[in-house]
Amino acid sequence: MLLVRGRAGGTALTGTIYEAGEDPPSYRGSPDVDAPYVWVCDAFYEVASGGSTQVVDGREVQIAFESPAPRGFGTRQKALDAAEEHLRTQFARIGVAADQVGVEVVDQGEDTVEARFGR
Repeated sequence: MLLVRGRAGGTALTGTIYEAGEDPPSYRGSPDVDAPYVWVCDAFYEVASGGSTQVVDGREVQIAFESPAPRGFGTRQKALDAAEEHLRTQFARIGVAADQVGVEVVDQGEDTVEARFGR
């Protein structure tokens, strides 16, 4: 299992890549993903009112969450690339530039961390 975390503006978002042989979570309404690598992460966007309050770069942002949708990939690298892009996109949706998002990958099986910063 790989944890992929994006950090920017004093906050973070973490998703999970389930690798071959691991079972991704299933829940009512989730798609059936039959792939060796499955990415699962929240998605969110800024709203004018309602949602949850998050402080990003010192400003309060109202955020609404979408249900996570598992996405399957044939290779580990494709899953990692999609995860990084997903994290950068979520931060862009609340006004944080993609090159300001630091991304780290934590390999739960090997207890290692790989950091990727900027683009």
